[in-house]
Amino acid sequence: MNWAAPTASELYHANDVSWPPIAMRRCGPFMIRKGGGGGQRVSSTSLVDKDFLISDIEAAEQATVALRQPLLFMIRDNDQKLDVALEARGYFIKDPVTLLAGPSARLAEYDPKGLVAIDAPEPLAIMTEIWAAGGITEGRMDVMRRAANPKACFLGRIEDQPAGVAYLACDGNIAMMHALEILPDKRRKGLARSMMGAMGAWSARNGAGTISLVVLSSNKAAIDLYRSIGMVEVGTYHYRKKDVT
Repeated sequence: MNWAAPTASELYHANDVSWPPIAMRRCGPFMIRKGGGGGQRVSSTSLVDKDFLISDIEAAEQATVALRQPLLFMIRDNDQKLDVALEARGYFIKDPVTLLAGPSARLAEYDPKGLVAIDAPEPLAIMTEIWAAGGITEGRMDVMRRAANPKACFLGRIEDQPAGVAYLACDGNIAMMHALEILPDKRRKGLARSMMGAMGAWSARNGAGTISLVVLSSNKAAIDLYRSIGMVEVGTYHYRKKDVT
């Protein structure tokens, strides 16, 4: 299989495209995202230019406060200087994640071909119920609706009962999966693998040779599953957050 893993930079871009904020704007060397309740990824600030001053951090903080968002920076690969500077300003590490990617064709080998998972262009009512049970708020649902096509929402079934959901959207040749949620009493029955197979097949049909995702680095069981179906680690990032009283 002729497949080359994407770079971490390509996955950072795919993350923004597939899980888009309401708006993004430059503030000196930083990119400020307006999230609208869509979660950390769409409400974080990231470094665009490697050279920055402490005054640039202060300006980014002021812009974030003006949006009524938490002080939250995304620390990507090679952002060590910013990581150190934020730690000195009282920011703590939050939610280290791992970026994974794999060939869509390889994952498609696990596709149940409609027997377990179906896809829809927009969230169905039963999908929103399962997401809500897993803490996926309406703000996150709005993120899915904002994303441009091609995209799809997936519903997985166990014992002829709705049991899992996921969302997938494309950035060129890369499809990125988000918000995989399996009902607690339906876990460890192979549904996540089958749903990833369905998403791999969908990605291949829609011109994306790579399927990717981000997962908490502490979630070893999920990482082991993704590796077992042909995905590899491409990069990492974490957040730096500062509580303001």
